[in-house]
Amino acid sequence: MNMHNPPHPGEFIKEIFMEPFDLSSRRVATNLNVSHSTLTRLIRGDSSITPEMALRLSRVFGRSPESWLTMQDNYSLWVAKQNLDLSSVTKLELVST
Repeated sequence: MNMHNPPHPGEFIKEIFMEPFDLSSRRVATNLNVSHSTLTRLIRGDSSITPEMALRLSRVFGRSPESWLTMQDNYSLWVAKQNLDLSSVTKLELVST
């Protein structure tokens, strides 16, 4: 299923976990065992969720690591679709011999 304008995972973290529970980025970064600047880049959408970060987020927020990576993939694919011109890319016709 294609999603229209999916949120960046950092936006999701901020809106679903941090704001409703009044969690500071320093507190979340401490629980994740990452630097404050690393979390800030993620929250701002300047960095992506890596497998390592997905494992950390899973431990801290309780969602599966796969769900965090899927959220990142959905967002990254949506951004690529908005920005990539595929007009010069052609399908390869495969014929077995």
